[in-house]
Amino acid sequence: MGCQGAQPPQSPPGSSVSAFNKKPRSVEVTAGAAAVFEAETERAGVKVRWQRDGGDISASDKYSLAAEGKRHTLTVRGVGPADQGSYAVIAGSSKVKFDLKVTEAAPPEKAELAVAPTPAEAPGAPREVPAPATELEENISNPEGSASVTPEGSAPGSQGAPDDPIGLFLMRPQDGEVTVGGSIVFSARVAGASLLKPPVVKWFKGKWVDLSSKVGQHLQLHDSYDRASKVYLFELHITDAQATSAGGYRCEVSTKDKFDSCNFNLTVHEAMGSGDLDLRSAFRRTSLAGAGRRTSDSHEDAGTLDFSSLLKKRDSFRRDSKLEAPAEEDVWEILRQAPPSEYERIAFQHGVTDLRGMLKRLKGMKHDEKKSTAFQKKLEPAYQVNKGHKIRLTVELADPDAEVKWLKNGQEIQMSGSKYIFESVGTKRTLTISQCSLADDAAYQCVVGGEKCSTELFVKEPPVLITRALEDQLVMVGQRVEFECEVSEEGAQVKWLKDGVELTREETFKYRFKKDGQKHHLIINEATLEDAGHYAVRTSGSQALAELIVQEKKLEVYQSIADLAVGAKDQAVFKCEVSDENVRGVWLKNGKELVPDSRIKVSHIGRVHKLTIDDVTPADEADYSFVPEGFACNLSAKLHFMEVKIDFVPRQEPPKIHLDCPGSTPDTIVVVAGNKLRLDVPISGDPAPTVIWQKSVTQGKKAPAGAAPGAPEDEGAEEEWVFDKKLLCETEGRVRVETTKDRSVFTVEGAEKEDEGVYTVTVKNPVGEDQVNLTVKVIDVPDAPAAPEISNVGEDSCTVRWEPPAYDGGQPVLGYILERKKKKSYRWMRLNFDLLRGRSHEARRMIEGVAYEMRVYAVNAVGMSRPSPASQPFMPIGPPGEPTHLTVEDVSDTTVSLKWRPPERVGAGGMDGYSVEYCQEGASEWVAALQGLTERTSLLVKDLPTGARLQFRVRAHNVAGPGAPVITKEPVTVQEILQRPRLQLPRHLRQTIQKKVGEPVNLLIPFQGKPRPQVTWTKEGQPLAGDEVSIRNSPTDTILFIRSARRTHSGTYQVTVRIENMEDKATLVLQIVDKPSPPQDIWIIETWGFNVALEWKPPQDDGNTEIWGYTVQKADKKTMEWFTVLEHYRRTHCVVSELIIGNGYYFRVFSHNMVGSSDKAAATKEPVFIPRPGITYEPPKYKALDFSEAPSFTQPLANRSIIAGYNAVLCCAVRGSPKPKISWFKNGLDLGEDARFRMFSKQGVLTLEIRKPCPYDGGVYICRATNLQGEAQCECRLEVRVPQ
Repeated sequence: MGCQGAQPPQSPPGSSVSAFNKKPRSVEVTAGAAAVFEAETERAGVKVRWQRDGGDISASDKYSLAAEGKRHTLTVRGVGPADQGSYAVIAGSSKVKFDLKVTEAAPPEKAELAVAPTPAEAPGAPREVPAPATELEENISNPEGSASVTPEGSAPGSQGAPDDPIGLFLMRPQDGEVTVGGSIVFSARVAGASLLKPPVVKWFKGKWVDLSSKVGQHLQLHDSYDRASKVYLFELHITDAQATSAGGYRCEVSTKDKFDSCNFNLTVHEAMGSGDLDLRSAFRRTSLAGAGRRTSDSHEDAGTLDFSSLLKKRDSFRRDSKLEAPAEEDVWEILRQAPPSEYERIAFQHGVTDLRGMLKRLKGMKHDEKKSTAFQKKLEPAYQVNKGHKIRLTVELADPDAEVKWLKNGQEIQMSGSKYIFESVGTKRTLTISQCSLADDAAYQCVVGGEKCSTELFVKEPPVLITRALEDQLVMVGQRVEFECEVSEEGAQVKWLKDGVELTREETFKYRFKKDGQKHHLIINEATLEDAGHYAVRTSGSQALAELIVQEKKLEVYQSIADLAVGAKDQAVFKCEVSDENVRGVWLKNGKELVPDSRIKVSHIGRVHKLTIDDVTPADEADYSFVPEGFACNLSAKLHFMEVKIDFVPRQEPPKIHLDCPGSTPDTIVVVAGNKLRLDVPISGDPAPTVIWQKSVTQGKKAPAGAAPGAPEDEGAEEEWVFDKKLLCETEGRVRVETTKDRSVFTVEGAEKEDEGVYTVTVKNPVGEDQVNLTVKVIDVPDAPAAPEISNVGEDSCTVRWEPPAYDGGQPVLGYILERKKKKSYRWMRLNFDLLRGRSHEARRMIEGVAYEMRVYAVNAVGMSRPSPASQPFMPIGPPGEPTHLTVEDVSDTTVSLKWRPPERVGAGGMDGYSVEYCQEGASEWVAALQGLTERTSLLVKDLPTGARLQFRVRAHNVAGPGAPVITKEPVTVQEILQRPRLQLPRHLRQTIQKKVGEPVNLLIPFQGKPRPQVTWTKEGQPLAGDEVSIRNSPTDTILFIRSARRTHSGTYQVTVRIENMEDKATLVLQIVDKPSPPQDIWIIETWGFNVALEWKPPQDDGNTEIWGYTVQKADKKTMEWFTVLEHYRRTHCVVSELIIGNGYYFRVFSHNMVGSSDKAAATKEPVFIPRPGITYEPPKYKALDFSEAPSFTQPLANRSIIAGYNAVLCCAVRGSPKPKISWFKNGLDLGEDARFRMFSKQGVLTLEIRKPCPYDGGVYICRATNLQGEAQCECRLEVRVPQ
């Protein structure tokens, strides 16, 4: 179903949420009418922008923009065909697109035949375009009870979405119906063509129950990715549906900067009447085990009988099957009031995973409601603390002298180091646990006498963060792949995922996981094409993503083998060079493998493969091929055997050059740079002719073919080997000429660019001469292009431009290959696999804020050039958004003060500053208000023409350039306005201001007035004098400052602001207070019994404030320790009671005011003695009785036989006085230090608990009791049996 206009879902914290409650819809209107689009934001005051075809829309005669609270409206008046197109509304980071379609008005003759439209369908009124296929509703169910919900008109595997959908969904999940016990599948499709990372999809039931925690046998989540269509498919499978499965569901999808959601409902119908109720099916329990996994566990018990389900079946036919989760209800309160039969339903409805633990805690809460006699305030039911922090457990006792014991999992906590700290303050008892670890996650108890209160402490581990992310990788098939990341905590658990699916340990034959401290590795030994995709590593606090691109092995041929023509007894060498030096190959002769021998040699050095044939014979003439192993390609060439025919020639024969195509037109011979060039020219003549080789290369053009040897030539027209018309006659070296009777051979080892040109072969004898021109062209890979230039850098894209190489290698450049890498990485990634014909390319899919470098290769028919130098590092960043809240603070005759706030979106490029410009009203030329940029968010624009009406605009700048401007709503008139002076006295200054002696006084009083008022301060009508009181004035306020206040600063101050004959005044009363002096003349009025009457006079100096009271203290003459008798006593006489007879006492009195007590006290000079009466009390004497008794066992230990693995208990009873000390022994060894044994003693009953015994725990156990009167012991034998 379509979710346009639905209420926004409650998204989890930290996820991306749409800013719109109601989104505008696409409409279709008749030409000439008005189109209205409405949008509703989540909160009022949000700034909304309307756009058309990417450009902002401003209010004009054509467009009307309105905003009222959360509601925003765009009205297009007089719609015409030119207004048809795509529109958008933007709020914050949310953008919603919609379309306007314009139709022609109906002809008059057709309008007469049409039925009169209803008011809702009046001509010209906009009507909503039907929702696309992704927003239609359809409920499909089958008799078997299973259903699959897909939109109308689209098969489950097809794409039924428009080209530019609103939001992220291509197909939304639809409402569905299913019978009890049936199955249903809800599907959602998300376009992934524009996403760098897989989207995050969450399924919810009700308002906030996350279904990922309910995954099990009856509820499963699946996802897949179609590489061909680049569409993600997410499915929710519900099998064996029950009545509790009905209700409202929600699907949320989020990416880095987008969010979308859709609501849908599931209706569950009963399959039978109440009389046909299947008792066995009613007892089946729907298991919720396996939470967190996407497939059911093989050991999960699918047939567990559930008696509570049978009880709920009784009234299931009367109850509505739709169970919506209640809104914001207290689960504890619901469980407290609900009957036990409803516990499971409430747990599923509210997403409770630990129902048993909650019920156990709820039971303890009900017991805790009883009034406690030992505790005034108990421990909370549970506490939570982060790992490494400390926690304080505090209780309040009824008896401040009661002894307290703290227990952890039933064992008393002993004071050890600084781990546990026990505090006792009054009735409060506190246990502080420092540096909490997972070992402190336990149950704690506070025991006072026979009462105790319990709590549970949960230690929360901090999230594990990824400190070094994964890197993208590009490998060939069969290569080893290793992803490496680094996390913040050593030994942390991580999950590896491929295309959103977790890689499990069962796939160790394919993947290998390795931990090395904080580093984690994922290793793929031999990559295949199926391994390509997005790999992610996920921790408890973050996630990192990288892409693996696997390419088929492609062998590039840098130099192919060439056809050869050789004569008898010569050497033939075939040589080729490939891109991979590890590739082996086979040489074939006419399709059959060639076997090396003493004459035929095969060599492989690096990337060069060579076949050498010595002493060539006619049998060697054939087709030779080189076939690389593992690649479907071969390199072929032909060996031509040149047989020398000897004919009868007369002795006087003119010389002749025997070539296939001799003549005046040069024959072009092409050779690859680095290869061997051999020109074998057969000759004849009698007598034997003389052979002359010349190379003719001119600057800019080739020498004309067929030039006579004696023809004049330009000086310097020829290069190497032709200087001063020298012949090419060297017989050794890289370039050499070898001449025999019947042939002349010109050889160049490792052809270079300088060897290119026109070679002239001239043969002479006395009879005549012959000449042939041979053109040699040396081709090579192109030179490396210059470093590419980067321009038009955007948020995730840039434009790369480069120049062609200086030398194209003698062959036209076929195209270019572009590579990119992160600046801090060493791994280059190819951006194109098809050659780029042009010299510019727009690179996309880059991460904003990451520095990149680019380089380019040139490719011709010979091969690929060396890479160009890397470009200057650049960072894909977008310009910042427009500043917000541009306001005019103040205007004068020549200045305007502006203020604004930073833009909502800054981006990875940060902020370089702001530019401020202004222009005359009605003009289009903007003038800069300041040179350069300002980093402040306010500016005073000076030197403006008085009376001018100006528009101001502010733009934010970063390295990507200026962002969108914000312009003042109305033109500003540069003219100062006269304003009456007015003091804005703060409320707290309207009362008496009290300060203590020595404190600073800082009184700030704002005022208004234009032009700037004159400020005057007076005290008691006299101008202020002296350096101790300073006045600081600004254009908007005045400050009275006293660094250290004294009593003389008290008084009435008056401040006056004046503009010409207008003024305003305010009065302030400052009172400086100090401590009072001590009381005067304390004396003893009367002494009787245990009492003494005192009296004193008030202090001479009250500290300039009211006396709040007195403090009376007494001191025993023997100890002279003072104790407070009365505090905050208001009178000047008192009676001190409860004195001790026979002791002498001194008394003293302090005076108090708001500052504090007096530094000294008035004290009595002589002690006052309390007389002792003559009555003596003699206590009675009693005869002491001896109740001591030696220990004796009233119930001895008994032999026992137990099963291994189950806790065992040994019990006995003992008596004795004083209380004997108990010791337990096993086979003579003391068990007091063994943690697996727990010993209890209560009212003489002794218990030894053995936790999960093993056969090793069998033997003789002894219990020994010892006191001052003697000792006793008893023993038993314990047998531990292993179950068969």
